[in-house]
Amino acid sequence: MTRTWQIADVTDAVRARLATARLAAACGVPPLERTRLTASLGAQLRLCLAKGGVWRLTLETGTVSPAPPEAARNVLHAVVTPSLDDAAAGQPPWRVTVPCPETVPDAGADVAGDDPQALAEALLGADEDTALVLERLTEQEGLVDFHREELQQTNQGVVALHAELDAAGRAQREAFAAERTARTEAENARRRLTFLADASAVLTASLDHHEIVRRLPGLLVPEYAASVDVWLFDQEGERPGPAHPAAAVAAARTGRPQYAAAQPGGLPGVDDQPPSPLGPDRPLLCIPLPTRQAPLGVVTLSPPGEPWDPDDAVMLVELTRRASTAIDHAQRYQHNRDIAETLQRALLTELPAPPGLALAARYLPATHGLNIGGDWYDAFRQPDGGVIAVVGDVTGHGLRAAVMMSQLRTALRAYAVDGGSPGRLLTRLHTFLHHLQPDLFATAVIARFHPDDPTMTWAAAGHPPPVLRTPDGRVRTLDAKPGAMLGIPLRQEIADHTVPLAPGTTLALYTDGLVERRAQGIDPGIARLAHALGSFAPPELETDLEGSADGILRPLLSDSERDDDVCLLLCHFRGPA
Repeated sequence: MTRTWQIADVTDAVRARLATARLAAACGVPPLERTRLTASLGAQLRLCLAKGGVWRLTLETGTVSPAPPEAARNVLHAVVTPSLDDAAAGQPPWRVTVPCPETVPDAGADVAGDDPQALAEALLGADEDTALVLERLTEQEGLVDFHREELQQTNQGVVALHAELDAAGRAQREAFAAERTARTEAENARRRLTFLADASAVLTASLDHHEIVRRLPGLLVPEYAASVDVWLFDQEGERPGPAHPAAAVAAARTGRPQYAAAQPGGLPGVDDQPPSPLGPDRPLLCIPLPTRQAPLGVVTLSPPGEPWDPDDAVMLVELTRRASTAIDHAQRYQHNRDIAETLQRALLTELPAPPGLALAARYLPATHGLNIGGDWYDAFRQPDGGVIAVVGDVTGHGLRAAVMMSQLRTALRAYAVDGGSPGRLLTRLHTFLHHLQPDLFATAVIARFHPDDPTMTWAAAGHPPPVLRTPDGRVRTLDAKPGAMLGIPLRQEIADHTVPLAPGTTLALYTDGLVERRAQGIDPGIARLAHALGSFAPPELETDLEGSADGILRPLLSDSERDDDVCLLLCHFRGPA
């Protein structure tokens, strides 16, 4: 269905707009769409009237079928074009199409009246549509305001969430930084503790205080110090100061660590001092070597580059304290060792020089311990002119063993005054030791020589066998069955053994420290002793028995470390006087 209106003036335009509105209403076009259609048409008609001429409005209603028949729909199509004979002819038409929900009215329907009352009613009807549009617009504005408020709250929540996320990220970064710092500090602390433990082991491994002082700079340079100076006081406690920094003198007097530099060091437990005139540009850390009574000395350090941090300073003070303890123990040990060695040698008497017999002895203390033990040798004359040579070993080590050794030596000399063979003397020593010290035991070997008798009598109690060299250079071990150890809870009578002697015969008595090694046992050591004794030419033993004793010790004691005392007594028989 098609309707057409000629528009030449405002009244024609109003009638055409009214007809369009009524037709749209009749076709069921919603008020909002209807208002959009009429408003858009009115705006176009105003433009046409402004241009002048005659215009034509064509309204077409019908069915549009761009799809299958079941999808066909009703539409209202409006077109504004200039008349064919008008000056505006040739301009493009204005077009608009709206859907029609209801059936299009028939062609005879009157959609536009010509009387003024109908026009007025149409205008009022248009106001109703406008009011409805405005009401819908108000609703939409309220909805927009609601959504705007909701969006603003959402934005505020998003901003707050971003702020929380930023704070959480910052806290996480700070936690990571703190963790890295803590890990670095823990690693530095572990490194310092490891160094302190290793350095302490190195310092305490020696009992020579000079060696400890020599090792200390090697431990600290170059990681913790550029230079190390160890100033040990002398025994009288004098502290000569001209060659030492003032801070070192202050550390010696106060017993507190001192830091000398142009700027305070801020080190815990360390006093600050002005820079030293001996080196104004070089900071110094002076740490005393403390003991219970007074400092042993002062250690002066210069930094390796950057100044020390507080943890390094604490570690250096602790290391110096441990070095002081090691030096103090080493000095005390050396002092006690010297006393013990003096006491040990005082217990070993000078050898006699009987006719027809040459004697040479060597005693070497163990390299560990206090240089005092139970090994001893002795040689003395009996009233009948015989000579007793003895080598013994009290079990254990230290002062108690040395005291027991002294008592056994004295008891042997007392028993020998009454005479008696070596076996009888050892039997009496066995009884004496068992009653005097039931928990101590000893071994011994005794040889008896007489200038008028070309024989030797000997006896042993749990002791390594004597080694005998004949004048022709042959060497053999006197391996007759010995008695049991002295002092064991067993009644025994120790037997004597007799060996003929020819001039030039040499007998070696010794303790197990000379021949026994933990990894090899005692038999290989006895074989080495026999070989060493047999390697001398007869004139050497005759003219230089002392040198021969040293010659025996050298190959048997090639290692410098000895776990036991060593005792050797050589008896060279020259013949009847």
